[in-house]
Amino acid sequence: MAPTDFKNLVRRFYVLQAERVEAYKLFEEGHEAYLRTGPHYDFEHYKQLVHEITKAFCGISKEVLQIKEKLHQDFDRPDLSEHIDKLQIKEKEKLELTAKLQLAKQNAQDHPQDEDFQEKVRELKQDIIKNTAALSEILQDFKYDSEEPE
Repeated sequence: MAPTDFKNLVRRFYVLQAERVEAYKLFEEGHEAYLRTGPHYDFEHYKQLVHEITKAFCGISKEVLQIKEKLHQDFDRPDLSEHIDKLQIKEKEKLELTAKLQLAKQNAQDHPQDEDFQEKVRELKQDIIKNTAALSEILQDFKYDSEEPE
C-alpha cells in the first residue's frame, strides 16, 4: 500500500471523529429542545432524534472499525489499531454517560426542590469531562504515532 493510502485513511479517521463531535452537539441541542417542551414532553420528537443519532453513531463506529482493521492488516500498525480500540471503548462510555446525563437533567427539571437530582447532574458532567480528557489523550497518542515514519 502506498503512503498516500495510509494518509488518506488517517485523514478519514479524523473526519469521522469530527462527525462524531457534531452528532453529540446535535444530540445535546435536541435534548435541550426536548426539555423546553416540559412538563408535557414531546417524547415522539425526541425518540426520533435518538433514533437518528443512534444511526449516525453506528455508521461512524462501523467505518472507524474498518479503518482499524486496515491499519492493522494492510499497514501493519497494531499500535494505531490499539488506540482506536481504546477510543471506541471511551466513545461508548461517553454515549452512555450522555444518556444518563440527559435523564438526570430531566429529573432535575421535574423535581427542582430535590438536591439529589441536581447533584447527579453535576457528577455526570464531571464524568463526561474526565471521559473527554481521556478521549483527547488517546487522539493525541494516535496523532503522534500516526505521524511517525513507519
